Amino acid sequence: MAREPIGPRRATPPPKAGLVKVQSAQSRHAVRPGPAVVLIVVLLAVAAGLLPLFVPGTLFERDAGRLAAAVIFAASYVALAIGRIPGLAIDRAGVALVGASLMVASGALPLDRAYEAVDLDTLTLLLGMMILVANLRLSGFFAVAGGWVMRRAHRPLALLSAVTAIAGVFSAFLVNDAVCLVLAPLVVELTLALRRNPVPYLLAVAMASNIGSTATITGNPQNMMIGSFSRISYANFAVALAPVALFGLLLTIVLIALFHRGEFARGAQLRAPAAPMRIHRVLMWRALAGTALVVGLFFAGQPPAKVAIIVGGLLLLTRRVRSERVYALIDWSLLLMFAGLFILVAGAEHSLLTGEVVAAVGRLHLDRLPVLSALTAILSNLVSNVPAVIVLRPFIDSLPDPQRAWLTVAMASTLAGNLTVLGSIANLIVVQRAAAAGVVIGLWDYCRVGLPLTLLTLLIGTLWLWV
Repeated sequence: MAREPIGPRRATPPPKAGLVKVQSAQSRHAVRPGPAVVLIVVLLAVAAGLLPLFVPGTLFERDAGRLAAAVIFAASYVALAIGRIPGLAIDRAGVALVGASLMVASGALPLDRAYEAVDLDTLTLLLGMMILVANLRLSGFFAVAGGWVMRRAHRPLALLSAVTAIAGVFSAFLVNDAVCLVLAPLVVELTLALRRNPVPYLLAVAMASNIGSTATITGNPQNMMIGSFSRISYANFAVALAPVALFGLLLTIVLIALFHRGEFARGAQLRAPAAPMRIHRVLMWRALAGTALVVGLFFAGQPPAKVAIIVGGLLLLTRRVRSERVYALIDWSLLLMFAGLFILVAGAEHSLLTGEVVAAVGRLHLDRLPVLSALTAILSNLVSNVPAVIVLRPFIDSLPDPQRAWLTVAMASTLAGNLTVLGSIANLIVVQRAAAAGVVIGLWDYCRVGLPLTLLTLLIGTLWLWV
């Protein structure tokens, strides 16, 4: 029997008879602005790239190059913020790659400078951690650990605390998106079996994974990038931001319980059913040993990218799991998007970052941590956290205390992800996984907890780093 979706739904009225054919015919002939805008941007980039052949060394050539770089950069970031280009089947990774290609085509960035712009430390660290997490997922470790803890939570509030702790702690050392991919289906299955409302527990998965990932360099992609840019050691990063993550996780439990009092006020006794699990014990122990080795070497001060890729590579040496299964769990599009963004921003920096622009940004007083925190949070919600970090990079390095500034950017860009459902990829993963099981998390369901949680955690994080 089909399960009814849980949570608020918006009813959609049936289409009126006789209008379907008219609407579909009109839609076929409607002018879609997306492809037209893309064509204009491409023609402008090509024209700017060809100008040196006809009018070399003139002010007109220079101005045309700057105009092309500005248009390419602005159009790419608008598309990244939307997540797609209407009328075209392209995602964020494709947008970043096309934008990077047009920067080179327009002459805004020479090809050799484009190669140099790609931060290989960030890509290497991210790839190594993805291989490690893929081995943990294939072994069944997340199902075992999550099931073991949650079966011992005999009250709804205890279950909420367990879900929050698991999502937060795992996300501190592993990539938070991967944690959400594994935990969300487990939480849905468990809460439905217990006849509880899955929504508050799923909110805990999404929000705790964002907050927990604040604690370390390997918690999320933007922190990996900041660790590479800033050269802050793994231990110093964790000492600075782990307390913020801990306060945030406690606040997550309090706010979810407060806004879902009906779920937690009665204190019902829970009896979790035993669920069958597919476990690969040898692979699990190998992956756990690799994880312990990686984390230990991180805290010992070894370069994170070097450690992650070596251990990740060694984990591929096995007779039990074919490498293709590991590769299938690696987010190659994310790696591609990073590479494209590095080149895209480098092109804008090379062509547009004049002394006047630097002076104008300097008047924003980014050296004041509350200002930097607020700007980072706003920018992260406009264009997503990874592009926001790359855009801020040229201005952070010139500040009086760049290390504290980078910690502020890491904290604010990550915690800002809890503001709305669209604030982070982790949120979208949880919402999509829940919807696949018939559980609907509405905009108001998320925002009534996410808004106060974001504001309070940003305030706590800013005060912690400022004082």
